[in-house]
Amino acid sequence: MTKPKIGVLRGGPSSEYEVSIKSGQTVLSRLPESFHPVDILIDRKGVWHMEGLPKSPEEILRQLDVVVNALHGQYGEDGKVQEILEDFQIPFTGSGRLSSALAMNKLLTKQTLKKRLPNEGFVFKTPHYRKVNIEESGPNLAREIFSTFPMPVIIKPVSLGSSVGVELADTLSGLETSLTKVFQVSEDVLIEEFIHGKEATCGVIDNFRGQKTYSLMPVEIKISSKSGLFDYDSKYSDKLHELACPGNFSREESDTLQEIARFAHETLGLRHYSRSDFIVHPRRGVYFLEVNTLPGLTKESLLPKSLDAVGVSVSEFLEHIINEATVRR
Repeated sequence: MTKPKIGVLRGGPSSEYEVSIKSGQTVLSRLPESFHPVDILIDRKGVWHMEGLPKSPEEILRQLDVVVNALHGQYGEDGKVQEILEDFQIPFTGSGRLSSALAMNKLLTKQTLKKRLPNEGFVFKTPHYRKVNIEESGPNLAREIFSTFPMPVIIKPVSLGSSVGVELADTLSGLETSLTKVFQVSEDVLIEEFIHGKEATCGVIDNFRGQKTYSLMPVEIKISSKSGLFDYDSKYSDKLHELACPGNFSREESDTLQEIARFAHETLGLRHYSRSDFIVHPRRGVYFLEVNTLPGLTKESLLPKSLDAVGVSVSEFLEHIINEATVRR
């Protein structure tokens, strides 16, 4: 019997190229033996390669049965590669074009979720925020934010992943410097109130263990980096953070994290799996930050830790999402 050919997309023209290379390698090495893996490298310029040779997406995709999307960040998570895959009508893992683009935009994500609460009693909190554009940049912008936001604040790109370009500022001069840095990687920037509390993340999987949207156990992230942020460097260095799964949360906090992770996944129309990030304030409760449509699968990544905690191997997870992509297109 011929094994289905599973193309594994990795690399890509984003700032998360190296992480995607590692995620893709995890997929290639953990695919069940019932599948035939095909390594598809997309270089930093966006050129597709198979078997070491540059080829067009059409040449590659017509040879495959299913695609596992192990890309991260721009192009991989913002709907662009999804549009290519949808145009060629090939099954692929992860969310579709429109929902990917929506979830990649942190501002639209917050606005959509706030508008679509399931009932009046559903508690959904997110830090006070404001979007600013590079055209507003200058000393007046920093002074205005400093006078209207409780300090410190988080400054982040509106549409980048893996905490790329995230800054923490607690003084006027620090705010000016941080805005300048973040505007170098994104024209649209989100200013958020900094919430003191435990960093948390919670993954979900579609149609798993008898549930439409199965919630994994929340992970607690303990930061040891000097910045005090779970930034890009912290995420991909074992020395800069510690993970606990299940995290040290009360039953109520854990239930809320899982409930909101499911709500975000379903409301944004996400597919197969996702992971939502939170801050848990000791008195004010759970604050939603953002959602990740293609969580990392490296050895440092959060989702594999969550899978391990519920007795699911990466191979079992991959088999499930590939089957989901094939059956539920």
